[in-house]
Amino acid sequence: MTKLHDDIILMGQRGKQAAIETAQLSIEDRNTVLLAFANAIQAKTDKILQVNAKDVAEYRQTLSLTMQKRLELTPIKIADMINSLRALAKLPDPLADRDEQWQAAAGFKIVKKIVPLGVVAMVYEARPNVTVDAAALAIKSGNAIILRGGKEAIRTNSFIADILRKALNQLNYSEDFIQLITDTSHDSVDELLHLRKYLDLLIPRGSGSFINHVVKNAAVPVIETGAGNDHIFVDQSADLEQAIKIILNSKVQNPSVCNSAEKLLIHAEIAHEFLPKLFSSLIEAGVEIRGDEKTIQIDHRAQAATDADWDTEYNDLIIAVKVVSGLDQAIDWISQHTTHHTEAILTKSAENTEKFMNNVDAAVVVENASTRFTDGFEFGFGAEIGISTQKLHARGPMGLSALTSYKYEIFGHGEVRK
Repeated sequence: MTKLHDDIILMGQRGKQAAIETAQLSIEDRNTVLLAFANAIQAKTDKILQVNAKDVAEYRQTLSLTMQKRLELTPIKIADMINSLRALAKLPDPLADRDEQWQAAAGFKIVKKIVPLGVVAMVYEARPNVTVDAAALAIKSGNAIILRGGKEAIRTNSFIADILRKALNQLNYSEDFIQLITDTSHDSVDELLHLRKYLDLLIPRGSGSFINHVVKNAAVPVIETGAGNDHIFVDQSADLEQAIKIILNSKVQNPSVCNSAEKLLIHAEIAHEFLPKLFSSLIEAGVEIRGDEKTIQIDHRAQAATDADWDTEYNDLIIAVKVVSGLDQAIDWISQHTTHHTEAILTKSAENTEKFMNNVDAAVVVENASTRFTDGFEFGFGAEIGISTQKLHARGPMGLSALTSYKYEIFGHGEVRK
């Protein structure tokens, strides 16, 4: 056995013990922890920025501009972290509001009780804000968490985790409510994937290939998140000025995230009128356009798309465009290439919206709005620990309830089964 293996086993053991303590905290105590986190981060804002600048400087030459923006913290981003913590503290207790009870035919009482999951592990890319969001959501829902961030953010993640652990210590709670794996090799991920004795759930966030690796090799329960090959279908009845505004926001506002638009499907009847206007706006915003043969015939500013383009999540200022004959072809195309994250229709037709909503299999299906709204904060969840693209237990933006389970408690009077 390696030292890394032994270290992660020890983290699992400590997490299991810490989870017993977090599950027993009152909602008032859990909220006090979140507010202490907010105050501690606020007090250390300048130092966090200094540490983060070292991470950014080291990887400036190797990361794309969009990935650098993910990694880089600013005073505004840190203020958002603080506000998110305080907003989360105001949300109802996820463990208290959904208990059910009934009397069985045999006479005993059954209570279905909401409980924390226990120990949650989070593996994520170079986004230091996830360190705060994941830790806060875990503790608010009564869990302990083990974090493993990307190598690009190791200084920032370590410093933030240390701030949070010291805040726990000052409240006389175990620092092991939050643990950070500082080994950023692939081996540390693989060790987590097999920590079945101690982990109750693992949530990976990152590229589609990384998530596929986790799902294929994990011995622990996994929720698939993140990969977003998101389509927008522009129907023939769409408000074209509004459509340009929505597409620009979906693609340009933050191109490196999983809820940004990656593909456009344009109804053939409006393509000649719409594409030149749209392309001018996209190109002005710095977007590279790739298109199918019909798209290029209409506007030569698009480069020829390859077969691989239609299944690629760019996470960059790139978008692929296909002209389709109508709604049915759009739905069929999406069904072949979706990652089941977010799919959108722009239309004035209630009938087409209904058909699109009913036939598109995705965690979030949108009418006449930006795909960027697939987000836990925008949904009113306070924050999110990820966006699930599967159907079991949790789907779409995952807030507090996604980190809970339930158990059945039976209260009898001497009943025996006949």
